[in-house]
Amino acid sequence: MKDTRLGESLWEEWSGDGHSFSSPLELSFYTIDHIFAENELVRRALASCLQRDGVADSLGEAFKYLESSQWIHLYAGYVDSDNELTICDKNGFTEYGDLVDDILQITLVEI
Repeated sequence: MKDTRLGESLWEEWSGDGHSFSSPLELSFYTIDHIFAENELVRRALASCLQRDGVADSLGEAFKYLESSQWIHLYAGYVDSDNELTICDKNGFTEYGDLVDDILQITLVEI
């Protein structure tokens, strides 16, 4: 049976380019749009994602991870025919000067 919880597919683990992690053990998850940590539905969906992906053993542990997480509003897009998003500025330029196809607002959460 398909899981139809509201917000279930809101978050994905970041595997794109252009974001530097402050720690080699750090994980980041992202969603499209600029959203805020105060939104309970958003937090619950991310906690569920952390548990489902095996980052946390329980929802309680996942919520504890979120207490110390950093929420960053960025822009990203696809460069040429890439399958992964690349961080860019609000004008669509990456750190290497490439121009993304479409500029997306994203929220990246460092866990």
